[in-house]
Amino acid sequence: MNSQSFRLLWMSQALANSGDIIYIVGLITVLYRITESPFILALVPFLTMIGRFISGLLSPLLLNRYPLKQLLVYSQVFKTIALGILVVLVFQSFSVLSILVFVFVIAFLDGWAAPASQAMVPRLVTPHELVKANSFFSIVYETVNLGGWALGGLFVAFAGGHFVLLWTVAIYIIATALLMKLVDPTVFTKQTPSIRRRNELVEGWMLIVKRPLFRSLHVTIAFEAVASVVWIASILYVFVTEILGETEAWWGYLNTAFFVGMLVGGIFFSRFASATKKLLKRILLISSFGICGVTILFGFTQIGLVALVLVGLSGVFQQLKGIATDTYLQQHATADELPKVYAAQSSLVSLLFAIGSVGFGLLAELWDVRITYLLSGALLFLASVLLYKQRRHLPSIK
Repeated sequence: MNSQSFRLLWMSQALANSGDIIYIVGLITVLYRITESPFILALVPFLTMIGRFISGLLSPLLLNRYPLKQLLVYSQVFKTIALGILVVLVFQSFSVLSILVFVFVIAFLDGWAAPASQAMVPRLVTPHELVKANSFFSIVYETVNLGGWALGGLFVAFAGGHFVLLWTVAIYIIATALLMKLVDPTVFTKQTPSIRRRNELVEGWMLIVKRPLFRSLHVTIAFEAVASVVWIASILYVFVTEILGETEAWWGYLNTAFFVGMLVGGIFFSRFASATKKLLKRILLISSFGICGVTILFGFTQIGLVALVLVGLSGVFQQLKGIATDTYLQQHATADELPKVYAAQSSLVSLLFAIGSVGFGLLAELWDVRITYLLSGALLFLASVLLYKQRRHLPSIK
């Protein structure tokens, strides 16, 4: 993985992702001071998911007409401009509605960058380095997640939400500069589709439906998108206070344990890349059932330390499964197909996660919050069984 372009890609995405986290921390602080409304704060992740969902639906139109590097640069440039305008609105105390509009716009622009970034990885490394590259990318991503929220909180405490947003603009500018230096070795040929634009929008979806491997993987991804809602802040917070009987600090401990687990999973894949590549099918199936078992056990526990261990294990299994899934997709999709598959996947996950947030949130409010974890475990078990039955579609990777 000595490619300079690969280094530029992960460095730029690390900066962009850290900027995304710090921007959310600063924005939530500003919005709460303006409105003191939990409902307004809840609109931020909701609008973010909806923006990414719509962007994922429309991104095939862009993927057929522009190179991946160009899309990445344009996305980051326009995100920087949009965030700059948002900062002006915040400093000038414009209406909350106008601020939320730009939250949606930034999420929409980010929606086509994510599949482009994921699809760029196999272009910048050799095939035998792919598992290691995906593992490294995951380590970087989880390290940013692990430190981003803490650093964002510190920045807000010392400088205030307004200036944190201003600092994020600077981070975005640096990320954009790095992306501009990236070189994509894959020659881009602009496609002029003979099919109708409506059919062009569903190219990624059709690839997923028609290819047995892609279909098997995305059935699991769909179930997991709904089931993973139980780990969002609002539901986990209720579990910590009502079931574990711990203080709010334990909510932070559990979040940290989850990201540490994902970091450990990424390091494991990176350290044993050659061996794990040969065991990819087994790792995918074991991690799928592992996530299910850990989630169900978590729903039954009432001991803080046990919950901490289970959340950490969940992070490990989630990471192993995610890297294995990405490696399968990257190995078996062409350079033109991969971005469209990732775009469809992004839309699918965003939509189901948004729906799941509402449904599981209502369950947690109307009944016992433990029911949400048991239901999540049941969905994950069903997904794991379906994946196991379709294991013949999971080829061995040499």
